Amino acid sequence: MARERHRLRRRPITPPRESFLSNVLGDFLDPIDSLFAILYSVLFALVFTLSYEVLIYRGGAESGFSRGYGQGLALVTLAAVTGWGIIEGGAHLLGSVLARSERHRLLRAVQASSSEEEAASTVAYELDFILEPITSDEQRRALYRDMLAYLRQAEPKAVGFQRADAVGALAVVLLYVVAVLPSLLPLVLVRDDFALAIRISNVVSLLVVFATGYTWGTHTDTNPWKTGLLLASVCLAMVVVAMLLGG
Repeated sequence: MARERHRLRRRPITPPRESFLSNVLGDFLDPIDSLFAILYSVLFALVFTLSYEVLIYRGGAESGFSRGYGQGLALVTLAAVTGWGIIEGGAHLLGSVLARSERHRLLRAVQASSSEEEAASTVAYELDFILEPITSDEQRRALYRDMLAYLRQAEPKAVGFQRADAVGALAVVLLYVVAVLPSLLPLVLVRDDFALAIRISNVVSLLVVFATGYTWGTHTDTNPWKTGLLLASVCLAMVVVAMLLGG
């Protein structure tokens, strides 16, 4: 989860709108990390429920709750999602440290440069592909000169683990668990028809993905309906591929 992602905004002069993805976890998680945490969590639920629905359709599983299928499936799914959330939380923790190490490397490279041209080339190598679509060559050169004046005098900061890293890792785990709960509720509440519970769970999962895409659309100032539908379609396609490959 915690990996450096470079994003180019379609409308750089328009600030992103405040949303759940930025308001609730913005101090600890990048909004796109929150997006993928929710997406992966619901994907887990869909892989389980759609697989069971196929078994029911083919007659390989009973449709009733006489053997506790629904509760058992909910517990297994929750355990799998929690386990993967812990893995992603650990990756976030490690990725935060590695990202600071990368920025530290840039600072060392700038301060060790033998000339202004070499230092400017080092900074340009890191930032050109982000800034080139929205700035002119002259603007970037001026910006890099200002950055170099600061970086040459800057003191390196601590690279090791920080409290915010641990909080961010915990936020990843909690987001995984919370995101999947709506999909699991039908499996627990609809006690007399396992097949119906599965179908309701699938619909709820896709609605959660759509709502997440809709929120992302408002956050990035793009069409929220198209973004929500696209994300839900991609999610469903990914689940189908996973099922076909035996995942």
